[in-house]
Amino acid sequence: MLATEPTATAASAINALGIDLLLKSGPPDVNALLSPYSIQSALVMAYAGAAGDTRSEMTKVLHYSKDDAEIQRSFAALKKSLAEVAQKSTRDAEQMQKWGGKIDPITLTMANRLFGQTGYAFREPFLKLVKDDYDAQLELLDFVKDAADATKHINSWVEEQTRERIRDLIPTGRLTDLTRLVLVNAIYLKTPWACEFYESNTKGQPFHLSANNLISVPTMMSTRTVGYARRDGCTVLTIPYWGSELQFLILLPEQPEGLRALEKNLTAKQLAGGARLGLQMVILYLPKFKLEPPLMSLGLELQALGMKSAFDQPRGTANFDRIAPRRASDYLYISEVFHKTFLKLDENGTEAAAATAFTAILGSQMGERPKPIEVRVDHPFLFAIQHRTSGACLFLGRVCDPR
Repeated sequence: MLATEPTATAASAINALGIDLLLKSGPPDVNALLSPYSIQSALVMAYAGAAGDTRSEMTKVLHYSKDDAEIQRSFAALKKSLAEVAQKSTRDAEQMQKWGGKIDPITLTMANRLFGQTGYAFREPFLKLVKDDYDAQLELLDFVKDAADATKHINSWVEEQTRERIRDLIPTGRLTDLTRLVLVNAIYLKTPWACEFYESNTKGQPFHLSANNLISVPTMMSTRTVGYARRDGCTVLTIPYWGSELQFLILLPEQPEGLRALEKNLTAKQLAGGARLGLQMVILYLPKFKLEPPLMSLGLELQALGMKSAFDQPRGTANFDRIAPRRASDYLYISEVFHKTFLKLDENGTEAAAATAFTAILGSQMGERPKPIEVRVDHPFLFAIQHRTSGACLFLGRVCDPR
């Protein structure tokens, strides 16, 4: 990734935090899914309001540079670049329709919103920054009088932004009369493959849950050109979506038991490298799957990574003075970070959604085409939905059991 690429700083931070949280997302033999882009999109807004030691800890844990202006510019540039992906897809689909073709364009919705306590003294420079850079409008609610109604309102907004794929992001009772601010990011993606898989080719194929545990799962099959590399005991594949600005990245260890080692050694640079693979014709076998993990509460994981004072640990250390004036008896701190995801992959393409809420409380070209090689994704693997221009992973996860 070139240092001059305006999205490079954001992409590197997104991928690095995604790897950190994936390692803490449960047992290594259980399916996992998170959206590093959504998590960082919510936390970068909180970071803009942090000061002192709270800001220093967030800088380290979130993998930010020490150049505040560069961080804000890079995340804003990435959001703009992703919005252009959807706009270009719509134009291309309209152009194809003029020539008698038909394809559904990419649907990519990214939305930020601040829900703040009515009458609270939020600083205008902070509100202007998140509005200008992240299109995050402030909506006033009354948590003091009716936190339950505020919870319902925020959850309804998230449902609308994610086409009802993410429901009940904030659990009942988690917002109280002490809540002053909720920062939310929601992302929804529905995209067709550049070349669809034919349903007639989908058949039951073996999948190794482990070396000695074999099951049969619906598996798509297709001969196609993909990004391909073999490196450090793993096969790396990238399958383009319509328009080729987004792709599905697969990291497949050589052995069924190799997933944990692959995860532990994975780096943000390796993820970004998936955007620059050489091309190879393959006979690909890829299982269909659907992931809808339970709600994740990321507060303890972020604290374990070193982001303690943001959660007011130890008590009295949180400093979000850039969001609102900090007083000894009245200051903001993060009470929890809620994250929820959904992903479905089949012959037509991929549908995925995620939402994150932070709550504050008082390729190379080919020459002659070689013979296709066979790649069977038939044991646990890592995957990502990746923005090719930046290398940023919108979604990141593991599939241990496609059923």
